[in-house]
Amino acid sequence: MQGNLPPEAQEKIEQLQDLQETAQEVAVQKQEAESGLTEAQNALDELENIDEGTTMYRNVGELLVETDYDQAEEDLEEKVDSLEIRLETLEKQEERVQDQFESLQEELEDMLGGGGMGGGPAGPGGPGAGGA
Repeated sequence: MQGNLPPEAQEKIEQLQDLQETAQEVAVQKQEAESGLTEAQNALDELENIDEGTTMYRNVGELLVETDYDQAEEDLEEKVDSLEIRLETLEKQEERVQDQFESLQEELEDMLGGGGMGGGPAGPGGPGAGGA
């Protein structure tokens, strides 16, 4: 079908496909950040149940290095803060990509006479997402 479309429409379809790939990449990064955040929060919670005199270790590359309670707590709090910021950034990026996708989809539908995209790519919201 794309062979019969005007070049502008083909370009929009390619942009939609690129946005789909970007959305998928952002979703994977977001999932990884959520997983890391949950893991760090769980470790921080568990740290509260550990006696401050307990010997602890942290990973440094392939090594385990002895650390003290305060340093472990500080490191985990920094990691949680960092991952929370990363997650917020990814959520904003996800929203921007979704908005761009919907806008581009509307432009393409207008270009094709409002008849929908036929066999075109289904976006993050599926066919007709965001349509009024």
